[in-house]
Amino acid sequence: MYNPYSLHNKHVLLTGASSGIGRAISIECSKMGAELLLTGRDENRLYETLSKLDNPSAHKMVLADLSDEAAILHVIETVEDPLDGIVLCAGITKPKPFSFITSEDISEVMSVNFNAPVILTKELLRKKKLNKAASVVFISSISGVVISSVGGSLYSASKGAINGIAKALAIELASKKIRVNCVNPGMIDTDIYHDGSITHEQLEEDAKRYPLGRYGKPEEVAHAVIYLLSDASSWVTGSNLLIDGGYTLL
Repeated sequence: MYNPYSLHNKHVLLTGASSGIGRAISIECSKMGAELLLTGRDENRLYETLSKLDNPSAHKMVLADLSDEAAILHVIETVEDPLDGIVLCAGITKPKPFSFITSEDISEVMSVNFNAPVILTKELLRKKKLNKAASVVFISSISGVVISSVGGSLYSASKGAINGIAKALAIELASKKIRVNCVNPGMIDTDIYHDGSITHEQLEEDAKRYPLGRYGKPEEVAHAVIYLLSDASSWVTGSNLLIDGGYTLL
């Protein structure tokens, strides 16, 4: 049966696949038929993600800390079949008041959130590892693009930079029919917010700020990514897709 959202026979590289949104994207893409190359820094959690995929033997994983450029090159060497898609999901937050930020903090956040996905994409292009009409999807945020928060200056800056370079890439790569888009989620309900530092009651109260009355689910971000990887979005490039329950309407 015809399905424009199918990822059957599409080879996709996915970073940050060991937990949270990255894991959900991996699982949902596997259900749609994608053949995945997963990367992450935590070997045990990466194996756990792999075990949850449809048809696990169809997928591969490579352990890599993409803040290390040598690790990026290692990942690229493992790419055997030209890629039909890249999903750049790895990221860190590091909240800190602006006056307390150090140069090391700036380097750490920008290295993971900006340098790593940009260098990985550049090297994949340089080594001709992307198919014609491939799709590049950056997982960004509403933070730094539409809003920000106290203590969120570094994270906001890194995500704002990603959205900016994605637009430039979309223009540069259009002649090759390679599409580049960003997914900008609001607050997504992942395990990181249930570690005890914020109470359940505080999370419930905060979720009421969203017009749809709750936080997003990792799978809802994954479904947006599937759209951008699929042929259904073949005329979409340079876009910032908001997944925020209406939060930025307020």
